[in-house]
Amino acid sequence: MMSRIAFLSAMLAGALLASGELSNRRAPGFALPDPGYEHFYDLQDYRGKPLLIEIMSTNCPHCLLLSTTLEKVKEKYGDKIAILSVVLPPDNQATVAKYKSVNKITVPIVCDQGQMTISYMNARPGGGRIDVPHLFLIDQKGMIRNDFGYKDDARSVFEGPGLTVEIDKLLK
Repeated sequence: MMSRIAFLSAMLAGALLASGELSNRRAPGFALPDPGYEHFYDLQDYRGKPLLIEIMSTNCPHCLLLSTTLEKVKEKYGDKIAILSVVLPPDNQATVAKYKSVNKITVPIVCDQGQMTISYMNARPGGGRIDVPHLFLIDQKGMIRNDFGYKDDARSVFEGPGLTVEIDKLLK
């Protein structure tokens, strides 16, 4: 019985840690502003450090779950990794400010008009979807090593334990 449980656990972990369908390619470049247009965030600024990119919406409960997990990850790993959240319209300066204040979010949130998200999600006219939240894990060389949408098989990543495993892999 114990070996059967161990086998099933290993299979589940293997499935969880397998690369997402949008992985194993160069991360598309971007330069996106914060909501106040005070600072621009460029993918090149993160070379040499793992980067986690969350594509989210401020009115999505699953996005809040991931944002909360990313705050804990930021505390645990500090400057060893970088984290960036990306919102699309209709989110704006006011919705982002409220979201950050109410939920005590310190991770930078930048505004995309769609081009960056479309390139990361491989969305095409008549095909591809942009579902939030979605998390991309980019290695030190700018390659997408894994990505996760909010599905039952990725809940461990969105709630923390699975994400720690993924980050540790990036840091090796």
